[in-house]
Amino acid sequence: MEQPPFFDRLAAAQKRNRSLLCVGLDPDPAKLPAPFKRRDAADVARFNREIVEATADLVCAYKPNWAFYEAMGLEGMKALDTTLEAIPDAIPVIADAKRGDIGNTAAKYARAIFETWNADAVTVSPYLGLDTLEPFLEYRDRGVYVLCLTSNPGSADFQTPRRLYLDVARKLALGDKYGNIGLVVGATQSRRIASVRQAAPRCPFLLPGVGSQGGSARAAVRGAWGERPGSVVVNVARAVTYASSQGDFAQAAREAASRFRREFESYVPEGR
Repeated sequence: MEQPPFFDRLAAAQKRNRSLLCVGLDPDPAKLPAPFKRRDAADVARFNREIVEATADLVCAYKPNWAFYEAMGLEGMKALDTTLEAIPDAIPVIADAKRGDIGNTAAKYARAIFETWNADAVTVSPYLGLDTLEPFLEYRDRGVYVLCLTSNPGSADFQTPRRLYLDVARKLALGDKYGNIGLVVGATQSRRIASVRQAAPRCPFLLPGVGSQGGSARAAVRGAWGERPGSVVVNVARAVTYASSQGDFAQAAREAASRFRREFESYVPEGR
């Protein structure tokens, strides 16, 4: 049974918690705080659960990165399952999986993310063409965040020459027939964010790159802001989850999340 559209559910979570903050759950067993001695998948699951419990009233979404769990094998995927169960139903989950393939393979990826894992949204790559996004878009109550202009230095290799990222934004804006397309736009790309918003005035933005990557939250939120509900989500991972390496890690994560929430809210245009 279909739910309300993803971006409506996201907007409701933003309003309820007064937050644009999405926390990335990207656990590295080697970087777990001191109380976790085994540093295995079971410890990862327990760490994530405590982070979620400490921050759930301060965020609008969580974004687990599938690669961190896949790297731990079967036990890692069990840790992912436990993590997803710990997230309250009212907080959307964005599966950071960056899927992209043709035909039936794309359909299987979509089924895995949206039916097997029951994620609310997913990140995908558009490089193989718009037809490869269709299997994801057919889940009309789910969100599909498409890589447009990423936060890493290597984005300069293909995305920014000849402004390929603007072609991506324009084509996706025109092809958003179900209203469930969003764009991934790195907060490190502060000089270009406004041009992406102009190219895709209705598409919501997921903004990674704030925190450890050094992106400007102020420039990102103000450049990306749109009138549509759920138009801006700012992802922060390590700066929240690894705010402390000691036994106070959960409280430190809560304090960091609270600071980011207040900061992001201060950049929202007046009269939103």
